[in-house]
Amino acid sequence: MGGDRDEELLRGRVYGQDHDDPHPGPRPGRTYAELVGGPLDGLLLDVTDWTAEERRAGAVLETELSRYGFGGKTVYVPRGGDPARFDWTGDTR
Repeated sequence: MGGDRDEELLRGRVYGQDHDDPHPGPRPGRTYAELVGGPLDGLLLDVTDWTAEERRAGAVLETELSRYGFGGKTVYVPRGGDPARFDWTGDTR
């Protein structure tokens, strides 16, 4: 990642972190993918411990913000040519 991208990531909030967390942003030494579009647009997803295969598969993330509300999930896949960004493809139950 370039310097500008690093600064941009440092301002973000990480998916799954407590809303009350005094430091909801990214942590040093971790690897993040930016969620683009959909209900989680702009959040960061910690992919530090993911295998290459898991990253290629993308993520199905729980969120009350999906079109299905409580219990719904939203689907993100890595962007071709830019694995540091996961694009939204839709919602599911």
